[in-house]
Amino acid sequence: MTLKLLVEVSPQELLVSLAELQNHLLGYVKSMSLKCVVDLGIPTAIHRRGGTATLPDIATDTKVHPAKLADLQRVMELLSVSGIFSTTAAEDGGAVLYGLTTTCRFLVGWRNLSPMVPFLANPLVVSSFFSMPDWLRSEPAPAGAGSLFELAHGCSQWEMGSKDAEFSSALNNSRAADNQLFLEVIIFDKGRIFRGMNSLVDVGAGKGEGTKIIAGAFPRIKCTVMDLPHIVGQDADGTGHDNLQFIAGDMFQSIPSADAVVLKNVLHDWGHDDCVKILQRCKEAIPARNVGGKVIIIDMVRGSANGDRKITEMEAIQNMYMMYTNGVERDESEWKRIFSDAGFSDNYKIMPVLGPYSVIEIYP
Repeated sequence: MTLKLLVEVSPQELLVSLAELQNHLLGYVKSMSLKCVVDLGIPTAIHRRGGTATLPDIATDTKVHPAKLADLQRVMELLSVSGIFSTTAAEDGGAVLYGLTTTCRFLVGWRNLSPMVPFLANPLVVSSFFSMPDWLRSEPAPAGAGSLFELAHGCSQWEMGSKDAEFSSALNNSRAADNQLFLEVIIFDKGRIFRGMNSLVDVGAGKGEGTKIIAGAFPRIKCTVMDLPHIVGQDADGTGHDNLQFIAGDMFQSIPSADAVVLKNVLHDWGHDDCVKILQRCKEAIPARNVGGKVIIIDMVRGSANGDRKITEMEAIQNMYMMYTNGVERDESEWKRIFSDAGFSDNYKIMPVLGPYSVIEIYP
């Protein structure tokens, strides 16, 4: 079905459709963000400063903890792209000034948005976002900032997945559908990235639905799926693919040796330091570049919209959504810092597949 669609429509049409669907699926993130800024009193704070304010000024006036400034910026970016706030460059060319649009002026003094918040979305995610104002004002935990999900549910989504079979199944099924769609698109458009290799390890690939597509398209590649023990269970198998196997493991400890390591929508779940640790384990698992060693990252690279408001909003919605697990969607400069800190070459390749959704090749 995916391949038939790719023949019938252009990549740009497919991207616009994807953005439209995401806006419907994750549209509640915008309303939850709007409720957050009203609960924090941000429109009033900007109004009291004469109609414009910098991000640090907003954080000071609304008592947002300094360590959460980057997260507050995500909220403001999303609502600015969506037309709630305006943005202008300061006269000295420094910090961005956030201003009040007509819509935002209507919110000054109006603080009860609860009846407007949709409840048809995932209740685990919605309950997490309800905690956002308190979370933005709270001091980070010693071991890290702690996510919205952890604040609302007392454990990480990975811990919940190991304890709650229903939650784990829902999470794995959603990942499977996403993996299948994008691996088909990638093989159709960028299949050359898999040619010439004898083996690969697909890390964090769940039940391996995406990996099975690679194994079927390239039967000479020995494919390994690696994920946590409660995900890679007895029902995870390579039926119909003799070149596919499953291994339980922890990507922070070690990764099986292979010509290439694939990380699809893995690194956006983790902060900078954890991404560096994961890539260091990847580097230990692959050979030198001159014999084909590489890491294939399939993830979003923000900043590719070229003025397209729908795509920019899609990036901002996704980045905001990732906040509930302490994840983040990155632009090229942020990816480059991670690659450098993990000891990889600066000579990486970014290959857009669907707008910001890209394949990145990095080399030891």
